[in-house]
Amino acid sequence: MEGRVAAHRQLPTPAPTLGRPSPSFRLRTESLNTLRLRRVFDLFDHNGDGEITVAEIALALDRLGLAADPAELSSAVAVYIPPGRAGLAFDDFEALHRALGDALFGAPYAAGEEEEAAEEVVEEDMREAFRVFDEDGDGFISAAELQAVLSKLGLPEGRSIARVREMICSVDKNSDGQVDFGEFKHMMQGITVWGA
Repeated sequence: MEGRVAAHRQLPTPAPTLGRPSPSFRLRTESLNTLRLRRVFDLFDHNGDGEITVAEIALALDRLGLAADPAELSSAVAVYIPPGRAGLAFDDFEALHRALGDALFGAPYAAGEEEEAAEEVVEEDMREAFRVFDEDGDGFISAAELQAVLSKLGLPEGRSIARVREMICSVDKNSDGQVDFGEFKHMMQGITVWGA
């Protein structure tokens, strides 16, 4: 796999319509990066077969409002799909993500630098993730906001406001019916992803 990654590091420059890439594209703490990447992989793997096809990536991007040219997407992803496979396994997806990160942001941080900034970076990344859900910017995630994001991602939980309210209640320590940043952070720190 390393040979494949090294041979295909020259990725096309992102389209100007996408704007500047998010600084959290590659989190500087490896465990959070793997956790987040596994969650993205699982979301994109629409049929749950352990592989992400180009069609599944296109569907996920489209649902997020990030339409991609099918030919460009296919050519960028195809080099990471091993011969005889229909799509990317998690390791292949991780290699694609790493190559895109290197192309967009340069080489990752050195180990010493990574440790020094880890806590600050984790906090910054969590705040950015919180803002994705806090659509109105009021500092809280309401059931309606959570449902909207889950629906955009095509997750079945997004179809039922009752299920969304249950999700909110499970992390709502002060029982105000919404999730503040402290509650969100506590929830995220307690998440374990099996197989990551």
